[in-house]
Amino acid sequence: MLPKSRLDALTDGVFSVAMTLLVIDLRLPDSFQPQSAAELLHRIEELGPQLLVYVISFYVLALRWVGMVKLAPRGEEVSEAYTQWALLHLLLITFVPFTTMLIGRYPTLAPAVWFYAANTIGFALAALRMVTLSEYRVSEERMIEDRIGLGMLIAAAIAAVLISLVEPKWALFGFLLNTLDTPLRRLVKARGKT
Repeated sequence: MLPKSRLDALTDGVFSVAMTLLVIDLRLPDSFQPQSAAELLHRIEELGPQLLVYVISFYVLALRWVGMVKLAPRGEEVSEAYTQWALLHLLLITFVPFTTMLIGRYPTLAPAVWFYAANTIGFALAALRMVTLSEYRVSEERMIEDRIGLGMLIAAAIAAVLISLVEPKWALFGFLLNTLDTPLRRLVKARGKT
């Protein structure tokens, strides 16, 4: 058994750094010297795909951080198996800034979508394993909610990959399925109470 507080501190640190690193790639070239407001606005408009993937990535990381906080066992210690899966999850979370940069710079190229989606599926699967390992400490209702949220991440990633096979520039919109996470959880929760 390992101290839960240490894993919590590492988790918070990894998420805060990953969320901060996302914004680093949102920039205009140093050599860009706009001659008018219209030119500046046009250049900012060109950042549209990068801004969209930044917002999506930040949202997904925020959902995962909240999920980790809610999922974490309530005791003072966590098992080694849980810790190993949590570390794998955090490793994959640290790749989010890279895959965000990739899809932000090359939104019309399918492989950029595939890397982003593969990473998303990877950390969602690691988190699903963590849900299983924490079963004895988490309510059935909470496990169902976690599985719905992680299932939405996986479904959104698969949708993006499928869209990328037809038209890569529209694949980012597949990731917007993640916005259905909270309403779907509420619906399932409401049905469970009736």
